[in-house]
Amino acid sequence: MTSQQFHATSGATEADLDGLPGFDAIGGDWSDIASEAAQLAEERIVVNIGPVHPSTHGVFRLLMELDGEYVREIRGATGFLHTGIEKNMEYRTWTQGVSFVTRMDYTACFFQEVGYCMGIEKLLGIEDQIPERAQQIRVLMMELSRVASHLIAFGSALNELGATSMMTAGFRGREDLMRIIERISGLRMNNEYIRPGGVAEDLTPGTTDYAREVLPNVRQAMLDMWDIVGENPIFKKRFQNVGVLSLPALMALGQTGPGLKAAGLPWDLRKTQPYCGYENYEFDVPTTDKSDAYNRTWIRVQECHQSLRIIYQVLDRLDASEGQPVMVEDKRIAWPAQLSIATDGQGTSHEHVQEIMTQSMESLIHHFKLVTEGFRVPAGQSYTLIEHAKGTWGCHLVSDGGTRPYRAHVSDPGFRNLQGLSMMAEGGLLADAIVCLASIDPVMGGVDR
Repeated sequence: MTSQQFHATSGATEADLDGLPGFDAIGGDWSDIASEAAQLAEERIVVNIGPVHPSTHGVFRLLMELDGEYVREIRGATGFLHTGIEKNMEYRTWTQGVSFVTRMDYTACFFQEVGYCMGIEKLLGIEDQIPERAQQIRVLMMELSRVASHLIAFGSALNELGATSMMTAGFRGREDLMRIIERISGLRMNNEYIRPGGVAEDLTPGTTDYAREVLPNVRQAMLDMWDIVGENPIFKKRFQNVGVLSLPALMALGQTGPGLKAAGLPWDLRKTQPYCGYENYEFDVPTTDKSDAYNRTWIRVQECHQSLRIIYQVLDRLDASEGQPVMVEDKRIAWPAQLSIATDGQGTSHEHVQEIMTQSMESLIHHFKLVTEGFRVPAGQSYTLIEHAKGTWGCHLVSDGGTRPYRAHVSDPGFRNLQGLSMMAEGGLLADAIVCLASIDPVMGGVDR
């Protein structure tokens, strides 16, 4: 019976049949008929996911064209979290810019702070004058941030699949890291702790011992999470061979970080282009042979273990360098009195205020000019690269010789890594698209800026 005969027997008129595809069912295997129907069918469903928070940190929109449960086309829309950070920095002093860059990828604040300050120091020509203890503190804060960022990525990805207990385990480990960070900088996030020329303040007494006391809890949280899901058949079925990207594709799209290492390329700027003294620390760059969602997660777990190796080495070096300066000696850049966090973790200490307000009029005037006007940076431009938790992070700074940037622009790895989402998800199931996005781990504060 033809489709026309079928519709005729059902009471349909010829006008009803105009424009409708016809199928001849004259016997045979129904799977062949279904496949023919699928080839001739033209109707697809367009689904909007967002702008919400689908396995990413911030507001993101996915526009997907579906054929049944399969994703035929996927497009990501960014910009919903855009705050104009880079343009705002042109109207602030160089030091005030730290408070802007720290809010980009707010799950890993210290990478932006260090990269930005390194760019300023390159323009000032004081790269070799940064005290060794300040570099050690910078390494400590970055590696603490790396572990915290990866715990969020791992826990959030599992939460999207319904494993809420894994997210709480990850955040429990992250809380211990936040306690260390808060003890050092006074804040949990958006720290503004790294400054051009060094860091805002030295470690408070007992910080290294406190870190050694807390870090085993972090390691245990990581081990517990991987022990539960690493060989879990459901987790492996959802993540293995999902969102696969080849090494040539990753290179063509400019992607870095865990995705690139999962494809077998050990590209890590801490090894290839060391900075902040990373060449003095022993650690490995983990790699695997396939960049799928499972291996990208495994790389993050292994990077956490390597970061802990670095952290313990830094703590030993900090014990040896106790009492050494944490800011350059050039008083045109360094504030006249050492900034210190008060006992309540907020504001400045009594000693800091007393030094400036009661003991030295010159210090008060100098401090006032540095805080309100800022220091001048010679005309020129710099580009700085660091190994962010998400991949290679770049900062381009242009100075016209004034007290604020003429231009500041950041190359965020999360933005570049999102370019691979369509190659990962198209042709796969709708449910796998969320897994692909989670394995990229973009933070929209850094993507949109």
